[in-house]
Amino acid sequence: MIEGLIGKKIGMTQSFDAEGNAVPVTVIKAGPCTVVQKKNQEKDGYVALQLGLVEEKSVRKPNKPTTGHFKKTGLAPLRMLKEFRSADQAGIKEGDQVLVDIFQVGEKVHVTGTSKGKGFQGVVKRWGFRGGRASHGSMFHRAPGSIGASSFPSRVTKGKRMGGHMGHARITARNLTVIGLDKENNLLLVKGAVPGPRGSYVLIRKENFGTR
Repeated sequence: MIEGLIGKKIGMTQSFDAEGNAVPVTVIKAGPCTVVQKKNQEKDGYVALQLGLVEEKSVRKPNKPTTGHFKKTGLAPLRMLKEFRSADQAGIKEGDQVLVDIFQVGEKVHVTGTSKGKGFQGVVKRWGFRGGRASHGSMFHRAPGSIGASSFPSRVTKGKRMGGHMGHARITARNLTVIGLDKENNLLLVKGAVPGPRGSYVLIRKENFGTR
């Protein structure tokens, strides 16, 4: 049973519920995906399905390993491949297409993506520090302040919140409600925001469903 898809984030818009309230909605182009490989316990040590996202632009110059991998199944090389855990593979064969209609309006889904990268940021933006006074001769504005004592423990403790790289992390937005489906264009509308910029890849999976 296939309960997940690879998609691309299109952007955000809004919808209106029965009471007329505006609801923030993220539009995702979910699929179509193709079953590229079936993995089993005997050969691979776990049971999963490898899906590939079918896009308008194919891989221009696939390397030899990629060409050989897709040659086994007789499919054209695809750019984005992801594995979805699947205990029940009955009736599923390599080359089958998976469309957005595996989801239903009203059900909950988990969406995993890579958040926007912010580069190196200070503690005020990265951790929400208040900072110091902005006037009256203050020389302490956006600095972190003391990061440890000198006599004991004479070191900076692990996990101290300091300036550093912010964003570009794998994040999962859980329990998002499916607001609508467009089966002709493979569009999935979910309530709320999902991680990543427009055009980024995301994984959509149902509740209580694992991915690798």
